[in-house]
Amino acid sequence: MANYTIIGGDGKEYGPVTEIDIRLWIAEGRLNAQSQAKAEGDAEFRPLAQFPELAAAFAAAAPAPIAPLSGADDADWQADVLARPPELKLGECLAAGWSFLGANAGFLAGAVLLTWMANFCLVMVSVTVPILGPIILMCFNGILMGGFYLACLRRLRGEDVSPLDAFCGFKVAFVQLMLTGLVSMLLTELSFCCLILPAIYLAVAWTFAIPLVADKKTSFWAAMELSRKVVTRVWFEVFALIFLAFLPMVIFQVYNLVQTGQFFLGLYNEAGQNWQQLAQMLPTHSGDLQKLALKSTFIGQGVFLLNLFYCAGVVVRAYENLFGRKKS
Repeated sequence: MANYTIIGGDGKEYGPVTEIDIRLWIAEGRLNAQSQAKAEGDAEFRPLAQFPELAAAFAAAAPAPIAPLSGADDADWQADVLARPPELKLGECLAAGWSFLGANAGFLAGAVLLTWMANFCLVMVSVTVPILGPIILMCFNGILMGGFYLACLRRLRGEDVSPLDAFCGFKVAFVQLMLTGLVSMLLTELSFCCLILPAIYLAVAWTFAIPLVADKKTSFWAAMELSRKVVTRVWFEVFALIFLAFLPMVIFQVYNLVQTGQFFLGLYNEAGQNWQQLAQMLPTHSGDLQKLALKSTFIGQGVFLLNLFYCAGVVVRAYENLFGRKKS
């Protein structure tokens, strides 16, 4: 029987291991079709799905089609999630960003680019169309990201998923995803207008609301509440995870805040540090303000594109840590 070398979820090589070991790990969900391996004598690693001798193992471990939870099943699952101590493996989740990218580079290249292009169009609408534009962005952001995260979750679970499945949010739980994105962003923005700390708390607490709606087909409010209740118990860990995973976006936001502050400080000084004079000057500088907003949008979207390749694996692994069914 041939021996194999495996690249684990932490990016490290393990082996040699036997075919029996690999079949057991597939059954346990520790390996999937995209996990990288090479047999003795092979020069390069390749996905386990390309080994004919393991086809039966994947057929036996193939997950059932995703179906909405309902009734007792939904209640039992939520009760199970809330009853068990939340377990968030910070190091494992951060490492999963790179291992998921390495094992699914082709899929992510297509899924990320498609999601990013659609999001970029929505962001441009929000910048150029007053009032209605931001509302459109809030509505469709949940649908886009829900489809993207669901496609990544299915890929993580070993299902055959194509980049076009990143748009499955338009077919799966369309209304609930739209409401999740709209309501969560509106409430977070309203909280930010009052106090910064409640807005930060809610933004972190609702991190998994969109993936929950997409994956479990729950209602938007049930998903937001379940995400909040689970995350609150490990809030600082989730905050650290999101902060580190989206660090490029955090750095950009700080840079953007500084640039915007310098722009308005310059106008304030030009107005002789008179607020009334500043208010009268703003309409004459609307073109400069529009240029600043467009520049910020283009830079921010470029950073978001690059960041999305990494954070996809982080978010879906953290989701599985906190909300995946545990084997008895």
